[in-house]
Amino acid sequence: MPEPVLERAREELLSLGGAGMSVMEMSHRSPEFESVLHKAEAGIRELLGLPANYRVLFTYGGATMQFSMVPMNLLAGGRADYITTGAWGDKAIAEARRFGRVNEIFSTKGSGFRSVPAGEEIVVSADAAYVHYCSNETIDGVEFHYDLDVGGIPAVCDASSNILSRPIDVEKYALIYAGAQKNIGPSGVTVVVVREDLLERIPDGLPLLLDYRTYASTDSMPNTPNTWGIYLIGLVTDWLREQGGLAAMAERNREKAKLLYEAIDASDGFYRGHAERAARSLMNVTFRLPSEELEERFCTEAERRGMSGLRGHRSVGGIRASIYNAFPREGVESLTEFMRDFAATNG
Repeated sequence: MPEPVLERAREELLSLGGAGMSVMEMSHRSPEFESVLHKAEAGIRELLGLPANYRVLFTYGGATMQFSMVPMNLLAGGRADYITTGAWGDKAIAEARRFGRVNEIFSTKGSGFRSVPAGEEIVVSADAAYVHYCSNETIDGVEFHYDLDVGGIPAVCDASSNILSRPIDVEKYALIYAGAQKNIGPSGVTVVVVREDLLERIPDGLPLLLDYRTYASTDSMPNTPNTWGIYLIGLVTDWLREQGGLAAMAERNREKAKLLYEAIDASDGFYRGHAERAARSLMNVTFRLPSEELEERFCTEAERRGMSGLRGHRSVGGIRASIYNAFPREGVESLTEFMRDFAATNG
């Protein structure tokens, strides 16, 4: 979370806009919270440049629930194409198979999830109900640096970890979903951006809170939403506009990632990046050291210097530096300085 956002939230924690109560206390049906909700939606719409025929929905359950909601709402007895370039895409396709026919049209699992396909490598089924992919894989540190273009087939994207980190061509997508807890806000809110024509395809009979139409028809409030999380989303979108919008954030994110990858590449093999260079994530920089013992020492010594959260995901180990929008350049500079010192001492 950006520090100015946390400071603003602290100032308004006890009373939002002179209301005499916290946003966590007020009714979600009150005019005060309706203003909060509409501000958050408007902020996302403006930053992404959403056309009028796209809806912004605030849902629950994180991206993991979307692994189920997408096929429940859009598969409808048809067949979907999935592109798998990391652990989250792998989980998404496994869940989709519970609801119908799924065709894995591209996978990098056999090579260790180190790359993403070039556009021309993706061949979509003509009868696909939709094509699903994850634009940035946090565990493996690989990212699509282009917007998938699959013609008239609806493109569905799990953009949980790189949404709002750069401009995207929204009209190439039919549905985008994202857990808020990377670049949008705190955990507990999921943002779904859906083109309105997809809502007409949804079959009847779905559970109420697993039907996108429920959220679209109730202003994202079929029951009490995460009011605090939505409030913070509005503050984050304000902050992003103040930074110059998504184009400015993209430049900052490229510069931060460049510093880290240069430190890896200049280490004479002491640090080994996991992802192939063309697929390197700007959000999650993953790398290994010569041994697991050195990796543990690296993390322990980094923690002594005030740098935490560097251990890789428990499923793969290694080192992972997550440098989302709010992470400052100064933090990256401190990490790269430590990396050079550690390599000189332990190499």
